[in-house]
Amino acid sequence: MKKSGPLFRWVKLAVLIYSVLGISFYYLQEKIIFHPVSITDGIPYHFDQPFKEINLDIDEATHYNIISFTQPDSIRKGVVLYFHGNRENVNHYAKFAKNFTNNGWEVWMVDYPQFGKSTGELTESNLYEEAIQVYKLARVNYQPNQIIIYGKSIGTGIAAQLASIRDCKELILETPYKSMVSLVRRYTWILPLETLLHFKLPTDQYLKKVTAPITIFHGTKDGLISLSNAEALKSAFKPTDQFITIEGGTHHNLNDFPLMQEKLKSLLN
Repeated sequence: MKKSGPLFRWVKLAVLIYSVLGISFYYLQEKIIFHPVSITDGIPYHFDQPFKEINLDIDEATHYNIISFTQPDSIRKGVVLYFHGNRENVNHYAKFAKNFTNNGWEVWMVDYPQFGKSTGELTESNLYEEAIQVYKLARVNYQPNQIIIYGKSIGTGIAAQLASIRDCKELILETPYKSMVSLVRRYTWILPLETLLHFKLPTDQYLKKVTAPITIFHGTKDGLISLSNAEALKSAFKPTDQFITIEGGTHHNLNDFPLMQEKLKSLLN
């Protein structure tokens, strides 16, 4: 049977386009999801509050860099383990450290592999491994009821996974998502993401295993992670958990709203 008609040619073209999209996404997804800025080791940081660098050498290729922010001569209530978003490095998020240090908490901001001065392979399993290593280091000086785990944007999945396997005082998530699959499907619904996606980050599954109180902050105008996507996490809530909706808040400006500042201060105090 002859297969050179217009319909057959259109089918071949559709299959070709679909294949190219799938292959391109498979190999380029890390660059689509993550936007790190590396910093050469030895170049000093400059922040407007007291800090120190903490370095964890895992192996020859893997090195985790953490910035610890504190207030001078303060009695610390504990430590906040802060897992940031998908952009740049700690330099971009350092301005948020005062939310915690001004309320008597030390805060450790962790750079993921290939972000800042951290090195190693950027994989989902390595993100989880880094988080557990940071937690173990924090336990040297702090008890679980003195440790708050905080995640922002893509860091919420990492924070949720850590809180699902280790005890803490509180899990706080800013602009979280149900899972990376559900988030990416909004833009690439035609692709088999469960197979192609390297970074699943199923926040909803992790929250079901978190025994600590959970607080979520999310804005109604978030154009990157929709409010409805984040609200799906309520299905995993316990009676002690709370979802705080910031009216008019976007993905990037929740810190500017008095409601978030008030609620966060109450959690820290």
